[in-house]
Amino acid sequence: MRNTLYLLWFDPAAASSDPLDLHGDGHPLAEGLWLIRSPLTRSKLYHRIKWQLPDDAALLLAPLEDDREGWPKFKGLADGALKWLRSA
Repeated sequence: MRNTLYLLWFDPAAASSDPLDLHGDGHPLAEGLWLIRSPLTRSKLYHRIKWQLPDDAALLLAPLEDDREGWPKFKGLADGALKWLRSA
């Protein structure tokens, strides 16, 4: 099964002290902001992450193109993010 690249954002104030199970390989960009590669569909991954957060927690999960032309542009975020993208 092919992995999909996702952008995940959730309200970091709503997260528990336990790390989220990302159901794939992930790299943090900032507090509450992650890139994830997962074999799960958007719906399945969204719900599995949603179930780990409080009911009123804000959450966004969006698929991204997983090729160099479709990668997001960013700067000033967590070290190693671009290296992580290029490693797959």
